[in-house]
Amino acid sequence: MISSVLNRIGSGETEWFHRVGQVADALGYPCFAVGGIVRNSLLGLPSKDLDFVCEGSGIQLAEAVAAKLGPKVQVNVFKNFGTAQIRYGEWDLEFVGARRESYRQNSRKPIVEDGSIADDQLRRDFTINAMAICVNAKGFGELIDPFDGQADLERKCIRTPLEPDKTFSDDPLRMMRAARFAAQLHFDIHPETLAAISRQKARISIISQERITEELNKIILTTKPSEGFVLLFNTGLLDLVFPEFTALHGVEIREGKAHKDNFYHTLQVLDNLSQTSDDLWLRWSAILHDIAKPPTKRFNREVGWTFHGHEVLGAKMVPKIFRKLKLPLGDPMRLVEKMVLLHLRPISLTRENVTDSAIRRLLFEAGDDIDLLMLLCEADITSKNKRKVIRYLDNFNMVRQKLQEVEAYDRVRNWQPPISGEDIMETFSLQPSKEVGEIKNAIREAILDGVIHNDETEARRFMLEMGARMGLHPSEGKKKGGMSDLKA
Repeated sequence: MISSVLNRIGSGETEWFHRVGQVADALGYPCFAVGGIVRNSLLGLPSKDLDFVCEGSGIQLAEAVAAKLGPKVQVNVFKNFGTAQIRYGEWDLEFVGARRESYRQNSRKPIVEDGSIADDQLRRDFTINAMAICVNAKGFGELIDPFDGQADLERKCIRTPLEPDKTFSDDPLRMMRAARFAAQLHFDIHPETLAAISRQKARISIISQERITEELNKIILTTKPSEGFVLLFNTGLLDLVFPEFTALHGVEIREGKAHKDNFYHTLQVLDNLSQTSDDLWLRWSAILHDIAKPPTKRFNREVGWTFHGHEVLGAKMVPKIFRKLKLPLGDPMRLVEKMVLLHLRPISLTRENVTDSAIRRLLFEAGDDIDLLMLLCEADITSKNKRKVIRYLDNFNMVRQKLQEVEAYDRVRNWQPPISGEDIMETFSLQPSKEVGEIKNAIREAILDGVIHNDETEARRFMLEMGARMGLHPSEGKKKGGMSDLKA
């Protein structure tokens, strides 16, 4: 058993096991690698995060390891948790003393006492995370697996070490983690464990929003996020932590006309996008792109179900959802707003004879995010008709080509006005006023409509013509050059 386990652990990890084990031996501490590094090694997955549990002071062990590594190696100490961390190159090492825990009903924060490795394994969330490998010289490489976690890895099964209702009641965040690990590893949750999540779901209310959202983000970043979200939905957890998402679920039929299930459509869009982009915020855009369909749903006897304006209302819903979920309110939120607002626009451009003006306006509004928008829109093609999907993708390729052609000629991506408001005020001796705004907007619209090129000379000529129609006259300093341009 020992040799077979060590054969599945990378050379870098094994070297760290020896290093830490030597220091632990010098301190007289039994010491073990635990958790993710053991699980990932047995699965043949890479890992740069190494967690060590010792029967002694984890902080003291970390400080001794750092001293061995060199005088400039720093230790980050978290005294409240009895843990310490060392970052060394690409490696992240964490040290903690073995603990025994007990929980209070209204908090996931345990009462902690010193314990043994056996006590520490009892407090682990799942059997696949409750395995430990000895790193001491005596017993080096021995796998300690009291709950048959290795067999659960082979069965691809998420199961709690102890009675699942107690496990989830003690720390309800473990319910979110179960869905996350299932999605990350493409495992199934054991039926008894899954049933306990449904029974204990209300306990999630004692968990902070930040911790819940952290798990949601980890699910979103998996290779097939739908697996995690379907588990959250089926257990009832999703309705408690993200009800706006579950509101998309369901199909209504009236007079023989039905709409698609927008919940499962959204999950398909998210899965599609996960194949082309690992951008967390673009994936959030996929989740929220149809979020306003429930409140905008209407039935029309002639055309069936409509969702007019869902992109506009959806964009307005984004800040509220971000605040509620404690997601960042800066650039990430603004990107998602933009993606939700514009996600229908490229689809309208797949028609034949689309005008350059429509292309310019999309480039103007999307700016440098146009490529992300196109990825989202391509992921939004979820038809089961393969011919239709191929036709849509071909059309999107035509749109991409048209976008490149128009941008090369007109340069409106991240457009900056060739004539500024200050230029207008100086030319006509104006103070900040309605007239300045009107001229500036007229120049922008003329460029986007193709009336003039995105060029300072043409824009200045247009400005003078516009001013003349408004009864404005160039100031003396600008009159000679400006009027000669106008007459040319």
